[in-house]
This record gives sequence, C-alpha cells and structure tokens, in this order.
Amino acid sequence: MKQVKSLLFLLTFYASASLAQYKPPAIDKSPMDMAYYPVNYPVLKIQNKANEPLLARIIYSRPLKNGRSVFGELVEYGQIWRLGANEATEIELYKDAKCGSDVKVKKGRYTLYAIPFPDKWTIIFNKETDIWGAFQYDEKKDVLRVDVPAQKIPEAAEAFTMQFEKDSTGINLAISWDNVRALVPFNFQSN
Repeated sequence: MKQVKSLLFLLTFYASASLAQYKPPAIDKSPMDMAYYPVNYPVLKIQNKANEPLLARIIYSRPLKNGRSVFGELVEYGQIWRLGANEATEIELYKDAKCGSDVKVKKGRYTLYAIPFPDKWTIIFNKETDIWGAFQYDEKKDVLRVDVPAQKIPEAAEAFTMQFEKDSTGINLAISWDNVRALVPFNFQSN
C-alpha cells in the first residue's frame, strides 16, 4: 500500500511540475478567419433563417498593414501570393460556378493564390490544398486563372479582409488590404 501511495505521489508531483512549465503557444499575429456565402450562413442555419443554400466558404489568415507599404513592396508585383498570411488561402465551392466572365470551376476545395499587378490581379485556383504559404506552389496543379481589376480605395484597410457580397449578377469575393480592393465575380445560377 505504501508503494501505491508513493507512486501516486510521484505521478501527481511530475504531472503538476509539467503543467507548471506548460506555456500555450503565442497568439498568431495574423489570425485565421472564415467567410461564407450566404454571409453568416452557420448562424442563419441554426436560427432556421437560411433562405439560400450554402454556395462558398473561404478560410484565410488576416495580416495587418502595421504602417507598411503593402502592394509593390511587402507583396511584390508579378509574384505569386498566398492571399493573406500563414497557410495558403482555401476556398470551397459547394456548387459548380462560373468565375470571371464565363470560366467554369467545379464544386470542390481549392487553394486560392493571386499574382498582383498595379491595375489587375491574376486569381489562381489550384487543386493542391492544406499547404503553408506559396513556397511549394505548382503551376501544373492550377485549375483556373482569371484576371480581375485592382481598384484603389479611399480609406486603407488595416487588416487583410475577404468577404462575399451579392450583386445583380451573382456574388463577388471582395478582397481588400491597404488601399487596394479586388472583386472576384462568381455566378452559381447558370452553369
């Protein structure tokens, strides 16, 4: 019995000593975020207020401007960019769609990249998912490339932001950071 008590004491001591040394990981400077279309779909769904089917979801990390010049410096023109920070941005389409003018993209999950230029961005859908950054980007795995205009906006966005917005022809994935905004159009109606 003494041995069991001694063993329990030792196990308790070691467990409490290891917990005392435990430090949670540092909070990420570019936290992960998620956007849906319809906007706030999970909340609407649990409230039984979802009037439209789930069409798209995007998962991305939100870096901050922090006084830096973003486009042309931090994010180089003409170079592949993961559209955010940390893990490469992923989009999931729950229905086939047309992206851009008339280019079809099948439902599924894709890594989303961009090649920014001062007046346009080339948006890239790539079939390799679950990767960090754009360091192992493989052009051979591209499913779709579409050019969209890059527009200057009057008020700089401090945090990199992606959100879906409805318009008269479908929805747009609105991408904003610093003083630039790009809209990636999707149409889920007439595939």
